[in-house]
Amino acid sequence: MNDIKILNRAANNIRVLAASMVEKANSGHPGGAMGGADFINVLFSEFLVYDPKNPRWEGRDRFFLDPGHMSPMLYSVLALTGKYTMDELKQFRQWGSITPGHPEVDVMHGIENTSGPLGQGHTYAVGAAIGAKFLKARLGEVMNQTIYAYISDGGIQEEISQGAGRVAGTLGLDNLIMFYDSNNVQLSTTVEEVTAENVTMKYEAWGWKVITINGNDANQIRQALTEAKAESKRPTLIIGNTIMGKGALGEDHSSYENKVSTHGQPLSAAGVSITETIKALGGDPENPFTIFPEVAELYTKRAKELETIVAERYAVRDAWAKQNPELAAKMKKWFSGTAPEIDWAAIEQKPNQATRGGSATVLGVLATQVENMVVASADLSNSDKTDGFLKKTHSFRKGDFSGAFFQAGVSELTMACVCIGMSLHGGIIAACGTFFVFSDYMKPAIRMAALMEQPVKFIWTHDAFRVGEDGPTHEPVEQEAQIRLMEKLKNHKGHNSVLVLRPADVVETTVAWKMAMENIYTPTALILSRQNINDLPAKDNRYKEALQAEKGAYIVNEDANPDVVLVASGSEVSTLVEGAELLRKDGIKVRIVSVPSEGLFRNQSKEYQESIIPAGSKVFGLTAGLPVNLESLVGANGKVWGLESFGFSAPYKVLDEKLGFTGQNVYKQVKDLLA
Repeated sequence: MNDIKILNRAANNIRVLAASMVEKANSGHPGGAMGGADFINVLFSEFLVYDPKNPRWEGRDRFFLDPGHMSPMLYSVLALTGKYTMDELKQFRQWGSITPGHPEVDVMHGIENTSGPLGQGHTYAVGAAIGAKFLKARLGEVMNQTIYAYISDGGIQEEISQGAGRVAGTLGLDNLIMFYDSNNVQLSTTVEEVTAENVTMKYEAWGWKVITINGNDANQIRQALTEAKAESKRPTLIIGNTIMGKGALGEDHSSYENKVSTHGQPLSAAGVSITETIKALGGDPENPFTIFPEVAELYTKRAKELETIVAERYAVRDAWAKQNPELAAKMKKWFSGTAPEIDWAAIEQKPNQATRGGSATVLGVLATQVENMVVASADLSNSDKTDGFLKKTHSFRKGDFSGAFFQAGVSELTMACVCIGMSLHGGIIAACGTFFVFSDYMKPAIRMAALMEQPVKFIWTHDAFRVGEDGPTHEPVEQEAQIRLMEKLKNHKGHNSVLVLRPADVVETTVAWKMAMENIYTPTALILSRQNINDLPAKDNRYKEALQAEKGAYIVNEDANPDVVLVASGSEVSTLVEGAELLRKDGIKVRIVSVPSEGLFRNQSKEYQESIIPAGSKVFGLTAGLPVNLESLVGANGKVWGLESFGFSAPYKVLDEKLGFTGQNVYKQVKDLLA
């Protein structure tokens, strides 16, 4: 047990470093970092189990920082562990720095996750805790780990916290410990001005154990963490009443603690004397970027303790691997992140069905062949057809994680973040389903999955106005345009930030799933139809022809020397086929192109793109969304038939007729174009 004086000294060291980082950058959030320093110090110096020499050790504990703006606190404690140098702390928020304002994820430097959008980070932690339970059910004690989360007043207020709290309590995630930094100060106001809720009662109602302490008292923090570690049935929330800007002083030594002004700007901008504050905290104002000698000793001691702890864990793992070589091989493969090996060509699809049905067929195969896959649904499994997976397994239940399906309830954003958390944990392939129109709820999570390069599979069905009688409320119109904007962005490795796939028939759906499972670099969006779709014509083997979708766009059917190129994705491709038959009767030669992913298509060589849609050719595009979906493909010599309204309520075949999504209208529009 460490001496309290040394722990307090270390917490003050973190305060000095955090405040100095923000001051030097002239940007950031010092107050919360100073208030939370005591908890983060006790956690890292006494409780968190990790291997300093092997940051990717599968069985390590994980720490998720929900308020990413408090990254100076995390960087500072990681500097004490040797993960960052003082020079790297001095480069906080600068170009090319490895200490940006919101680091998101950087496992090699000890950062499992920090979120930008408040509330998402601790929901990722819930997902990681579920992932740890899932893997422990399959691998045993080698996955005996604790997931720690840190949440602020803002994260507690974000609506997603309700989903995270409900899920964790319902599933009894006793491997989840969350510290709530309760300091009654927000960025522009005090907490009591915006909420009067009883946080303790709220979390207890969800089934959590709740402990309330002085969050700046190392003894109480240690006792609370010890008690939480002993809990075997519930997740634990530690409410730590802390002091915003703890230790901040004015020039005359007056206190600047608990002030809103210290939250989101350098201390000096809030009227604080950075010199007097650093002096009072035991630092040197002339050289604040320093690790105090006794603090260095504390963390050297912890490193030696971790060597012993990790050696014991590795010994258990090695003995387990010797006794269970097949499981050990699976574990290694799962955490490698490589795509599973599936005989995709052997998957038999029923003809002429909805692509959501084609997806269900594929999911049934994945459920039996991919042991580390988890699929979720937001209370729509029998409609988004993720039940194709569920029928081969069972849902997670409190005390039983032997299944592989997460029933998220009606909470799309929570579901998405939980799946991202499983992916962040590692060893798991996560997928989640709902209606396409509800992707609007999920956009903040999709963006974070793209930023963090997490290969979550988003399954969206009921892809167009053909939802029909549900009316415009449930009819996606602008959603495809929105998600395809993400497809146009590239990450730093050159991959499309999101792989967006809208397959044209059930066989192309098989190929789309193949592409999704082989995309280990970024999230994938699968956009699927509710209504049945006629299979596309095939000269020989439809699966082999559909494999061309891996280039983003390909020729489905064509005449020699075509007069016009017809372009679409999804169900509209079969409508083009109908229109093409009418055009051919008039002697018009056509080429039909399926474009499940414009982003992938634009990644191909100019020669390939030109071979599919030649420059200068007459092009007609058909989209059940906004015309912008196809405008860049159609170009100046063509036209797009799309939607210019939110939609109407009627049976989908009536809507097709009324809105012009028929072979007859394709014929009319192309004739007008050519004329």
